[in-house]
Amino acid sequence: MRERLAALDASGDLDGLPDFYGDGPVTALEERVADLLGTEAAVFFPTGTMAQQVALRYGADRTGNRTVAVHPLGHQEVHERHAYAHLSGLRSTWPTTVPRNPTADEITALADPVGTVVIELPLRDAGFVLPSWSELTAVSAAARAIGARVHFDGARIWESVPHLGHALSEITALADSTYVSFYKTLGGISGAALAGTAELAAYARVWRHRYGGMLFQQWPAVLSALAGLDRELPRIPDHVRHAPTVATALTALPGARVHPQPPHTHQFRLWLPHPAQALNDAALALAEEEKVWFAAGWRETDVPGLAMTEITVAAPALEWTAEDIAEVGERFLRRAASHRG
Repeated sequence: MRERLAALDASGDLDGLPDFYGDGPVTALEERVADLLGTEAAVFFPTGTMAQQVALRYGADRTGNRTVAVHPLGHQEVHERHAYAHLSGLRSTWPTTVPRNPTADEITALADPVGTVVIELPLRDAGFVLPSWSELTAVSAAARAIGARVHFDGARIWESVPHLGHALSEITALADSTYVSFYKTLGGISGAALAGTAELAAYARVWRHRYGGMLFQQWPAVLSALAGLDRELPRIPDHVRHAPTVATALTALPGARVHPQPPHTHQFRLWLPHPAQALNDAALALAEEEKVWFAAGWRETDVPGLAMTEITVAAPALEWTAEDIAEVGERFLRRAASHRG
């Protein structure tokens, strides 16, 4: 925490007044995000879960349809405890169960009329996978053709730009609303924004208050978000470019599998044929004894003896060559084998 406080002190204009119920630095961040995304407005939220519920509620109120098309691996289904259903009385329909975002044909073929189509960029629990630009434009057009709004779950949209090959503003122009996160990738303390039309923003401010998101002061989170936009956002293309080197080196480890290959962003999934506990123990021992952080957060899969983790290629990874990864990976696996026994 002391390091985070020092970073805030070094990066922000701390001679200004703090925010009071959403003004001051909060307004500055909202304007910065709207400008980056090319939208009429943006509204700061303390959490992404809250921002997404407001976006889906807005879609239901404006279209009169309380059904949402969302992937079963989407954040709303896996990580938000079905808040859209419990808090707003919405229901979901799944365009596909294939581990990728839905196609235009799958949206067109939906049996139920829907008010909002949710596209997660990238689809994290399918392995941080993205559609191509042509697939994304086709899905957006298909959703609008059936009378639905398009909402981008863009928690990690920042790192989706290289794969899609278009500017942030061109990507968000395909949606009616976009949620972005400030702590994922950008390294902020917390917080999110919901971007779209001025009408959406006015609605979002009312419902942010009703959901309990009208905090007295949020300037530490806001300043860290602004610092992340300044510091981390320009670095993301380098992280994405280095990810294939890391992924290819990891696939050379005995029994390793990577998905997707090559990665669509700077994050991807890695599988190794060892118990998760042995791999986590090995990662901790490597860190404690050699001061090297390799890969942790392992969890068991449906295949006994095969564990999976998510790899993030950020600034420290840029110093690692393929040879470095192979050499440390071998040491890591030797430790995992000893912990397994």
